[in-house]
Amino acid sequence: MGSRAHAPADITCLLQRLQAVRQHSERLIQGLEPEDLCLQGMADASPAKWHLGHTTWFFETFLLEPHLPGHATPDRRWGHLFNSYYEAVGSRHPRPERGLLTRPAIGEVLAWRRRVDAGLETLLLELDRGPAEAAAPLLELVELGLQHEQQHQELLLMDLLDGFSRNPLEPAYGVEPPGAGAADTAGGWRSHPGGLVEIGHAGAGFHFDNESPRHRQWLEPFSLAETLVSNEAYAAFIADDGYRRPELWMSEGWALVQQHGWCAPRYWRGEWEFSLAGRRPRHPQAPVRHVSWFEADAFARWSGGRLPSEAEWELVVAEAAQPDGRPLPQAFGALWQWTASPYRPYPGFRPAPGAVGEYNGKFMSSQFVLRGSCFLTPAGHARPTYRNFFGPHCRWMAAGLRLARDGAVDRTGTPC
Repeated sequence: MGSRAHAPADITCLLQRLQAVRQHSERLIQGLEPEDLCLQGMADASPAKWHLGHTTWFFETFLLEPHLPGHATPDRRWGHLFNSYYEAVGSRHPRPERGLLTRPAIGEVLAWRRRVDAGLETLLLELDRGPAEAAAPLLELVELGLQHEQQHQELLLMDLLDGFSRNPLEPAYGVEPPGAGAADTAGGWRSHPGGLVEIGHAGAGFHFDNESPRHRQWLEPFSLAETLVSNEAYAAFIADDGYRRPELWMSEGWALVQQHGWCAPRYWRGEWEFSLAGRRPRHPQAPVRHVSWFEADAFARWSGGRLPSEAEWELVVAEAAQPDGRPLPQAFGALWQWTASPYRPYPGFRPAPGAVGEYNGKFMSSQFVLRGSCFLTPAGHARPTYRNFFGPHCRWMAAGLRLARDGAVDRTGTPC
């Protein structure tokens, strides 16, 4: 399951959050044309209408149908259309063909959302009148559903960006959310002595199951860059033939460079870049974004550094958040940050029984962990232990990189 035991929810606050999250998803499509809502630029992306349907299907499938007597889905076949990867639940429409789903129409999907929202309110009020012990597991499912929808809000925007980028007209979605601008600090390094440390979620508050259990790791002394790698720094890598030097690349990454003709980050267009606001000048000091793990790793090797492990990243960020700590610039709200850590279960990890156990655990292979959050991440959806994950070839996400080095260095990067 996506969450573990946490403090009992206040039903009134939970209902308010439910309404806020569900309404925000629909605000994201305001201003889009009906044709935009079926746009699927590649197999890894999904249409905006599918995101709205899938998040609704999640609440209906795991909460309303089994726990709210009298609730009935408007069309049983919709489960096949909007199931993502839950094999235990039933069959699924092929992911690469989600853009073919012109029906149900967006009006039907929005009406379905209204019906599910009303059902969730009824269910929560009934739970509030019953024993707390019986309500607890269902309230955890509601919380998981809210966190799940927030994930899809971010994905919806990244998927639209990918689709719009393929249109020669270069349409703009709208004003891009702030957050991915230049850092307020000149940079430098933050050294840590390493040692036996603990990482992973502990205590109260929501967390996805892949963030636990808390466990110990040994770290050698290391240093973490104060800021993310900038467009200017990445342009220097390109100018130094970074995309034409196989010694900088993992073999699989080099093969992708040759196969796809990669020569710059995903949305660079000369001196410009494509964004949700359309084509715009590229700011040299803004963090470079939309790079794959292979590109991030090649840049790190070229620069004489490396990507940090997820334990190194979490340790520095967690210590910086202490009352006497110094916040790490661009840790959250700028870009997801690639790490050197493959996405694997923590020691002692056990997926929850049932279909919701498929949420994270079965993807723990052939992917790498990203940490932090990005400028598209909904408010309140970030924390130091969050483990995002994607395949190393993916670069349509709002992802950048922060360098690490072995041993302690001073603020200029010189070994101490």
